[in-house]
Amino acid sequence: MKRPLLFTLCAFLISLVPPRLSAAEAKPALDSSGNPPDLKTLAIGDAAPDFALPGIDGRMWRLADFGGTDVLMVLFTSNHCPTSHGIEGRLKKLRESLRGRSVSIVAINPNHPDGLSVNELGYGEYGDSFEEMKPYAAKLGWDFPYLYDGDRQLTARAYGCLATPHVFIFDRARKLRYAGAFDDSRYPQEETVKKHYARDAIDALLAGKPVPVETTKPFGCSTKWREKRAKHTETETAWTKIPVKLEPIDAAGVAALRANATGKFRLINVWATWCAPCVQEFPDLVAIARKFDLREFDFITLSLDEPAQTAKAKAFLERQGAGMTTRTVNSAKREGRATNHYLFSGARPEDLLNALDSKAPGQIPHTVFVAPGGEIVWRHTGVIDRSTAIERILAAMTPYYQPEAGVAPGAAPTKK
Repeated sequence: MKRPLLFTLCAFLISLVPPRLSAAEAKPALDSSGNPPDLKTLAIGDAAPDFALPGIDGRMWRLADFGGTDVLMVLFTSNHCPTSHGIEGRLKKLRESLRGRSVSIVAINPNHPDGLSVNELGYGEYGDSFEEMKPYAAKLGWDFPYLYDGDRQLTARAYGCLATPHVFIFDRARKLRYAGAFDDSRYPQEETVKKHYARDAIDALLAGKPVPVETTKPFGCSTKWREKRAKHTETETAWTKIPVKLEPIDAAGVAALRANATGKFRLINVWATWCAPCVQEFPDLVAIARKFDLREFDFITLSLDEPAQTAKAKAFLERQGAGMTTRTVNSAKREGRATNHYLFSGARPEDLLNALDSKAPGQIPHTVFVAPGGEIVWRHTGVIDRSTAIERILAAMTPYYQPEAGVAPGAAPTKK
C-alpha cells in the first residue's frame, strides 16, 4: 500500500507544476516595429492608467498619489538616452517655472537593462537599472518622483510608451490632453527649440484653454523591452569571435594616427603581451570600445611586442574579443586603413612614444584620448580605471546629440 500511495502523491505534485514554456511562449515576440503586441495607444480624452511602481525614494507610487492638481505630466525617460539628456536643462527650467502652480510631475523609466546592448550606452555613464536611476536623478537635482517600470514594463505598455522621452499630460480629471514629444529638438541648446509642446499644453490647461497641439510623434531612443535580450546576446557573442588583423606600423604612421585628421575621437593604447599591467587592463579597454561603438570613436592599439611575436599578439587580441565591428571596419576603410590594431616595427620604443605623446614618461601601458585634430584631451600611464576613463571620454564627446550646420532642429535623430 505504501508504494502506490507514494506514486499517487508524486503524480499529484507533478501535476501542480506548470508545463515548461518555450522561449517564444515565455516572452511574446515583438512586432515588426520592435514593440510588444499588447502595447496600448492612448487617445486624447482617455483616462490615465493606474500604476504601482517603486520610486528611487524607497516608496511605492500609484496614480492616486498625484491627485489634487489641475495638471499631471507623466514623463517616460531614461538614464542612457541622448535625446532624454537633451531635454534635461529644459525640463529643469520648466520645473522651476511651475513651482507654486497646480501641476504634478512624475518621471518613469520604462526600460529594463536586458533590453539594452552595451553599444547603446555610449551617451552616458549610467545604464537603465533601478540602482543607476538614483545617482542619475541626484546629479540632475530632480525633486519629483522617478519611478521604475523595467521589471514588468506593464505601465509602459498601458500608456503606449514608444520612446524616451515620451510625454503624457492629463487634466484635473486625469483625462489625456497631450501626448508626444517634450518639444521639437533633440539637442541640448535652447535656441534649437522652435515648439515647446509640453510647456504649451500645461500653460493652456492651467489657463482653462484648449491645448493647441494635442498629439505629436515622440522621438528618441526606442523603449528597451526585455524581449530584446536574446538578439543583443547573439550580437555581443558574435563580437568575441571576430578575427583581428594586426599590421606593422612605424613612427610616422603613429604620428599620423595621433594627428587624427578625422571627425572622430581616438582612444589609443600602447601595450604588449609581456606587460602584466597591459594584460590586466585590456578587458576594460575592450568594454569601453564596445560602449562607444555607435559613436564617432576609434579604439586603436599599438603593440610593442617584437615583430617575431606578431602571431602571439594577434592571438591575444582575438582572445580579448578586440575584433572590429562592421561599422568600425567601414570607418577605417574610408580613411584608407585596414585595421585599428598595429604592431610597432621600429627598433626604438621611445620613437613610438614620442610620435604619440611627447609627455609619455616611458613605461607602458600608456593611453591617450585624442580629439579630432590631434589634441590629447586625456592621458594616463598605468592601468586605467574604467569609470574614470568613461568620465573623461564623455566630458570630451558630451552625452548629447550635437547639431550640425544645416540640420533642422526637429530632424529625426539617429535611431538607437
